[in-house]
Amino acid sequence: MHNQPNSDSYPTSLRFSRRVLTVLVKLNLLVGSLILALLLASLVDEGPVMEALGVRVKGDNYSTLIIGMRAIMVIGVLATPLAHVILTRLRAMVDTVRNGDPFVAENAGRLQTIAWSVLGLELMNAVVGIVAARVSTASQPLDIHWSFSVTGWLVVLLLFVLARVFDQGTRMREELEATV
Repeated sequence: MHNQPNSDSYPTSLRFSRRVLTVLVKLNLLVGSLILALLLASLVDEGPVMEALGVRVKGDNYSTLIIGMRAIMVIGVLATPLAHVILTRLRAMVDTVRNGDPFVAENAGRLQTIAWSVLGLELMNAVVGIVAARVSTASQPLDIHWSFSVTGWLVVLLLFVLARVFDQGTRMREELEATV
């Protein structure tokens, strides 16, 4: 049997982390719902919604701009479940730390799932930038303050590596326990 680390040395930070993650799960679902509501409102009554979003009435590329904005809204809605997966898996990992044993096979799988989800979000982010650039014009810019960031892509790589480290560490511990 292995010795479990004492999680009592940092119970406050773990409780706080869990609470923050729970709030973020709810906030993510709320924001995703609001984006969906905005998308639906733009389909039901396009004029006032687009005017509120700063689109000039019937400009030179009005229909292209509207399609681009709706595509970005769809991406925002699709990003909600990916963010949900990330936040709930991370919260489950915090729970294993609170329980005193974070080096379990489930956490390796959770990290792998988080890595794929972050990769999905990074791809979506790139598509948002491409869409914004394609539909934006000098007379009607779609300024979403998008820029490419290497950090997100490095996080994806780091998560895949950490998932592998957790997997190998868990296997090594299981082999060691089997020999004792």
